[in-house]
Amino acid sequence: MNNKWSTSFRYLTGILAFAAFLAFLFYAHQAVNALVIAGFTAYLINPAVIFLVERTHMTRTQAVNFVYISGLVLLVGIPASLTPLLLDEAQLIIQDLLALTDQLQQTFSQPLVFAGYAFHFEQLGASLNQLETTVLSPLPEELLQLLESTSVGVLWFLVIIVSVHLFLSHWPRIREWLINLAPPVYQGELHELYRRIRQVWMAYLRGQIVLMFIVGIAFTIAWGIIGIPGALALGVIAGFLTLVPDVGPFLAYLLAVGVALLEGSNWIPLSNFWVAGIVTITYLVLINLKGLWLRPYVMGRSVHMNEALVFIAIMIATILEGFMGALLVVPLLATVAVIGEYLRRKVLGLPAFEEGDRVQFIGSEEAIKGTGRKFKKEIEKQEVIQEQEAIDEQETIEEQEGTI
Repeated sequence: MNNKWSTSFRYLTGILAFAAFLAFLFYAHQAVNALVIAGFTAYLINPAVIFLVERTHMTRTQAVNFVYISGLVLLVGIPASLTPLLLDEAQLIIQDLLALTDQLQQTFSQPLVFAGYAFHFEQLGASLNQLETTVLSPLPEELLQLLESTSVGVLWFLVIIVSVHLFLSHWPRIREWLINLAPPVYQGELHELYRRIRQVWMAYLRGQIVLMFIVGIAFTIAWGIIGIPGALALGVIAGFLTLVPDVGPFLAYLLAVGVALLEGSNWIPLSNFWVAGIVTITYLVLINLKGLWLRPYVMGRSVHMNEALVFIAIMIATILEGFMGALLVVPLLATVAVIGEYLRRKVLGLPAFEEGDRVQFIGSEEAIKGTGRKFKKEIEKQEVIQEQEAIDEQETIEEQEGTI
């Protein structure tokens, strides 16, 4: 008895399954966002699990539990200790903004006389008053209400942390199951495609996170040394805004110079204007160090794409999806490009991957020639680690299958 489906019925089933998958993504987009965050988090801390398995006698399950529990302790402990400080700093900044709007209202409430001509800005002063009444004044109370009304956020947080443990524990099986959905003749190509996509994501996301933390710490220390009130909050803001190229650091600078003009320094005996000048010089020095040295060093093997395209993509993703969109849009574009190149070669009847080619969007050694011999050695070390991780994951799968 021949139960083989006809070609037309197989195509119809595939199209319906794909349509159902798209419908699920659309109607359950919040759940998908939570799973994406969980998968991203698990992917970042998976090297720690592999490190423990390699260097100790732990099984993968034991290593996952150790890393997972340690991560939860840090995730809960650090915010719990920093939240009061950040809240106080944020309230200081809000109070400074309120004071600034009051000063501007007083300035614009009367005509400004210049060269014998009177300029009237009363309407602008009224607009500032309305802005303060409707937006700025309620901010401290709304900030406290936001901290209190977190029940839904806590539920999604629980979904994320449980999903992280699931992905960490069973990712080798999940990956192999997904690849095994394809016909056996294509599974080798999919393994190589996965390896290339993995390199893109690890290079970009780890580089961005490292850059974010370094910039945040550097600006916090710099503003603290100058004596700017709210240095911790301003430094954290600078670190997060680093994810938005060019515009983000400049916005962080505007916040810092605004606080300097309003409050001055806690210890420098100069007027607020000169303190703002010191802030400006410090910003220019740090941002040029970041662009000329830190960014090539940290992001040397990250995604290489046209800067205008990256800026446009991040802006659109920030508007549509917020912080996570800004963080993930560039590696997603690079992933699409890698998959698109694979499909292009298959459609044209070419080999899936050109012999001896390099992963697209991963910087070559020539592209980061100025970063020094030490960084090149680090590149070689990372390549060896990635190859060893792939071998270890395959051995883990074979051990699990043997146990079963």
